[in-house]
Amino acid sequence: MTLLVKICGLTSPEALDAAIAAGADMAGFVFFAPSPRNLRLEQAERLFAQARGKVSIGAVLVDPDQRLLDQVCELAPDFLQMHGEEPPERLAAIKQNLTVVKGIGIATAADLERARAYAGAADRLLLDAKAAPGAVLPGGNGLPFDWRLIAGAKPGLPFMLSGGLTADNVADAIRLIGQTPGFLGVDVSSGVERAPGAKDPVKIRAFLHAARSAETEQAVPSLARGV
Repeated sequence: MTLLVKICGLTSPEALDAAIAAGADMAGFVFFAPSPRNLRLEQAERLFAQARGKVSIGAVLVDPDQRLLDQVCELAPDFLQMHGEEPPERLAAIKQNLTVVKGIGIATAADLERARAYAGAADRLLLDAKAAPGAVLPGGNGLPFDWRLIAGAKPGLPFMLSGGLTADNVADAIRLIGQTPGFLGVDVSSGVERAPGAKDPVKIRAFLHAARSAETEQAVPSLARGV
């Protein structure tokens, strides 16, 4: 069993190739117009074909309307990551057909209670830094949160950690929460970019190296690769 590493917000074949070559388990593709990482459907179709069978493909959506949700599902991602204010009832309906990950912003211990409300409605959680009031993006802002809030906690579902991770701090995060029940791995987007929306292959490789090195230091319990 190994630590899962997801590179999110990929927008180019070159960046996707770098993530695959570096040993990423999961690739995330964003469908949210305000994001600098937003993809058109035709772009995503080409990237999905490139990724298919090499990494687990995730489609990231933020309170999508039904038309966009249907269009993205037609591309056959391996999982959906819902990163808006979607209620548990909506995710439970989607979960009948696809693996669903729910992104939850964490700033205080009270936010973990919100996360627990999705037990049974989602398959996994992505615990991210809570965006500031009025922020355009609910995630991918390059902000960490106090990881001690989840060290040893029980958020109710298996989870991955996101928010402000870089090659310089991912090992510290893994050491701190690596033995927390349900911890699956780490998710990075802005921490491997040279500019918003533009991934840096060198930073991708450095992030994977740092995460795998920390994984080797301690036996991190996890579910199967590519879940």
